[in-house]
Order: sequence, then structure tokens, then C-alpha cells
Amino acid sequence: MMEKMMLLAVGIPFIFGVGALMLPKYAREAATMLATVLNLVLCVRMYDQEAMLSLPWGGYGMLFELRQYHFSSFILAAAAGFGFLISLYSLYFMRNRDKGNQFYAYLLLSLGMVNGAVLANNLVLMLFFWEGLLGTIFGFIAIGHREAFRSAVKAFILIGVSDVLMMAGIGMTGLLAGTLTMSAIHLPLTSAASCAAFLLLAVGATSKAGSLPFHSWIPDAATDAPLPFMALMPAALEKLLGIYFLARITLDLYALQKGSAMSVILMTLGVVTILVAVMMALVQKDFKRLLSYHAISQVGYMILGIGTAVPVGIVGGIFHMINHAMYKSCLFLTGGSVESQTGSTDLAKLGGIGRRMPITFICFIVAAAAISGVPPFNGFFSKELVYDGALECHWLFYAGALLGSFLTAASFLKLGHAAFLGRNDALSTRVKEAPLGMLVPMVVIAGGCVLFGVANQLPIDNLIVPIIGAQRAAGHHFSGAPENIFLVIMTVTVLLAAYVNHMYGVGRTGNGVGAVDHIHYAPVFHPIYECAEKRLFDPYDIGMTLVQGIARLAWRIDRANDWLYNVAAVKTALYLSCSVRRLHNGSYAVYIVWTVVGAVFLCIYMNA
Repeated sequence: MMEKMMLLAVGIPFIFGVGALMLPKYAREAATMLATVLNLVLCVRMYDQEAMLSLPWGGYGMLFELRQYHFSSFILAAAAGFGFLISLYSLYFMRNRDKGNQFYAYLLLSLGMVNGAVLANNLVLMLFFWEGLLGTIFGFIAIGHREAFRSAVKAFILIGVSDVLMMAGIGMTGLLAGTLTMSAIHLPLTSAASCAAFLLLAVGATSKAGSLPFHSWIPDAATDAPLPFMALMPAALEKLLGIYFLARITLDLYALQKGSAMSVILMTLGVVTILVAVMMALVQKDFKRLLSYHAISQVGYMILGIGTAVPVGIVGGIFHMINHAMYKSCLFLTGGSVESQTGSTDLAKLGGIGRRMPITFICFIVAAAAISGVPPFNGFFSKELVYDGALECHWLFYAGALLGSFLTAASFLKLGHAAFLGRNDALSTRVKEAPLGMLVPMVVIAGGCVLFGVANQLPIDNLIVPIIGAQRAAGHHFSGAPENIFLVIMTVTVLLAAYVNHMYGVGRTGNGVGAVDHIHYAPVFHPIYECAEKRLFDPYDIGMTLVQGIARLAWRIDRANDWLYNVAAVKTALYLSCSVRRLHNGSYAVYIVWTVVGAVFLCIYMNA
């Protein structure tokens, strides 16, 4: 029975997704809702069940193997829940927009790909579904406005490069382990080959989650793609899938140890991702681009927690994964409501809409407080666990993560103030609250942010701790109030400092949009921000510049070869032939001279 349910979890979204391309408008909307409801019911029914399915598929150990166990069922249920809520939201957001058939098809196909990748117990089968998401992401972005195709190509190339690296890691892992079955792989990180394979797999997993350096497509997609895509993929499904696979790599496929070189590399990547992305988020003037940089930054906390290789950090990283999917989806949905009701996400054009959109504003406050780590919301508790694990490894990692929290709080104070507070008479007279179908998903997810904070023992004890296993969790207590009071005091201090910083910035500029201008235009940061805003640090643009330079060099070499063979050689032959022709003037005396000279040279050559 469970084997059939696993196949249905993959098949139902695929079948309905293909159908959405061909059905008329109202039929495809009904089909999308039916598919997401069936998928949700199926994944809930499958929750915490165990099953294995293995069918012949290909040679060299490539089998169609599916495995259902606690971790995979947790990710499936979460993805199905987000898929249902965002599809409900999309019914209203996409109602009068073009290419709705493609949008719903990509949505359902993405759900099917995620289900397949999570259930896959064979690395090559997992890669098949993993790569399928590359196609749906490209399609999602490409159906945006007219200039969206460039962003789609950028996303395709960046994700594709990271996926190629992961392919190499899969090949090396299969060679080292002698099998491609994930549940049968348990490798130590003791050799250069195993470390290289681990890093290649980690690059693929963290890049799928949105980490540096393959991250720069996300802010562009936030501007160009339909907004529900941001709430579904970069905010929810990609984080769930990428961090799920990273956890599988570190907990199952390889034995990551605290203090090892691989652990330090992961933690360093986590802190750098936190700080670089949040610094960019801080200065954004667009609602969606600001959120997109935070979607990148928050991945750093998950990577940092899992990279610590200590139980409290791993629990915190996985808990932050589900928390982030909740509050970031909610934030993007509030941004979509603002866009649909005001026609803009430019913070300079917003303001004063909190009174006109009170439910959206409340949901924003809850989600913003959660992502900033304000107690008692869910983000506070997962961050405290990550802090605890980071501090156990080295205080530098903890300090970097704490600085990231200060900047996160500062940027959301700016965003909330600029978008919802203040006065804007042009908007206040015509803006009204979003439709009920757009509000319900926001309210449900915001309620989850409160529930997973106040009653954090429910998700931690029942969802997260079983993932790391009883052996790793033995003797540890993770739920409830944080045990390390020092961490709590430092968090509260940082949040208060962010508020003071915000009030100082507002006092200087007189508005919320300029609340962090004193940081943006500081002598140290301003030139760096100028370079960043010119995309001088964008890995895609750097890569394209190198490719264009190589292409120009290759073109010049090609033109030089063409000139050498088609111009220089021809002209040389013509010149020589003309010279020889002039010498053959029909005079016997001249011919006798050439004959004698030739004979002399021949004699000299023979004697030599």
C-alpha cells in the first residue's frame, strides 16, 4: 500500500501538471486545487510511515528506488502544505494575468519533482528529479514580464553549474561506496577523495537552498518572476529540498565530525552567506528584492547549524529550515498583497497602508519578528539553537551570526516602516485589504510562526529530534525556553540595538526608506555598495565577462587564421607566381642562364 502511495505522490502532481497546460482557465484552477489537496492528503497519510520500493531502471546500480521514512515524510508533508496554501493564494494573484496555464503547470510539476527527489533512495534517481526542477524554475521565471527571459537564463546557468558539480560528487560517492543506494552509503571523511566528493555534493545542496556563490539569480527572479513563485520555490521548496539533502549528506552519506576541516568550511560558508546577503538586503529599496536577499541570508543559519556537527546545532539548522519556509513564504505573500493592491513594491512609493491593510500588516509583523529572532516567535528558538552550536565550536562563528541578526532586524524595521507606516495620501484613499483567498494562506502561515515558537516542543520533539536519531540526541534537551541565558541576553541586546539604530536613521532622514542610509553611505561601506550595485561581485556577470573575453580572443584567433590561409597565403602565392611569370619572358638566353645557374647549384649540393 505504501509503495503505491509513494508512486502516487510523484505521479499525481505530474499528471495534473500536464493537464493544466491543456485545460481552460477555470478547469485548470480547479484541477490545480484538486491536485494540491490530493497531494496534501496523501503526504499527511504517509507521514511517519516506513516503506521501500526498488524497481529495475538502468544498469551500473541505477535503480528506481524510493524510500519513505521519518525525515522524508516530514519534508513531503511540509512541501505539500506550502504547495496547497500558495496555490490557493495564486488563484487570486494570477486571476487576470497571462500564461496562467504555464504557471499552474510549473507549480504542480515542481511539487512532483520535489516529492520524487525527497523519496528517491538512489543518487541518480534523485538527480533526475533534482534536475527537473531546473526546467520548472526556468519556466517560472520566463513567464514573467518581457525582460524576464534574461533572468531565467541566468538562473538556469548558475543552478546548472552547481548541479554539474553535484553530478561529479555523485559519481565519486558512488565509486567510493560501491553503490548508489543512499541508505547503504556511510563513508568516513578520511581521504582526499571522500572530502572532495563531500564538498561537491555540499555545493549542490547549498546552492539549491540559495547559498553563495550561486545565489545572484534570486534577487533578479524576485523582480521578474510572478510573486507566488518566490513564495513557493526560493522561500519554501528549494530550502526544504536543499537543506534536506545537506542534512542527508552530513548525517548519513558521510560522517561529518565537529572541528574537522569540512565542518569549518561549512560553518564559514554559512557565516559568509549570512553577512554578505543581509548587507545587500539592508540597502534595498524594493519590497521583493529586500526579501529575496534575506531568502539567501537565512540559508546561512541553516548551513552554519548543520555544519557545526553537534546535536544542538543540527537540530537548530533543521528547525530553522522549516521556520524559514514559513515566515519567508508569509513575507513574500504579504509583498504580493501589497503589490496587487497598490500596484507597486517600490518602498519610496508606499507608506501608510498599514491602516488600510490591517490583516496583511499583522501577518507581516509576525513574520518579520520571526525572521528577526524576536521572542517568542519560531525564528527566535531556532536561531538560539544555531547560536548554541556555533558558540560550542568557536565564538567567531557565533559573533558573525549575531551580527547578521542585528542587520536582519534593522532591515525589517526599515521595510515595515517604509511600506506600512507613515503617511501616503495618494494610497490611503484607494487601497483596501487583499481578498480573502490571499489572506487565508498568510494568516495560516503566520499562525504557524506563533505556534512553532510558543509550543516549540511540538515540532522539535516530534519532527526534528527523530531526524538526528536517539543516539545523537541522547542526554540533550532542545525544546522549551533556551537553556543558555547568555545567548538570550545577547539576542535581546542586539534587537534593542537594531531598534535604536532604526530610530537614529529615521531621525536623520525623516522617513523609513532612509533608515539605514547612515550605514549605506558610510565611508567604509559606500564604495563597496557602489561596486555591488554595479554587479561587479556578481559571479554570473564575472563569469559572463570571462566567457565574452575568451570568445573575443577566440574570434580574433579565428580571424587571424582565416587571414593567414585565405589572404596572406593567397597573396604570397600570387606574388610568387607573377614573379616567376615575369622571369619566363621567352628569351632563350635567359633560359640558358637559369639552366646553368641551376646546374651549378646542383653540383655544389651533390659535392657537399
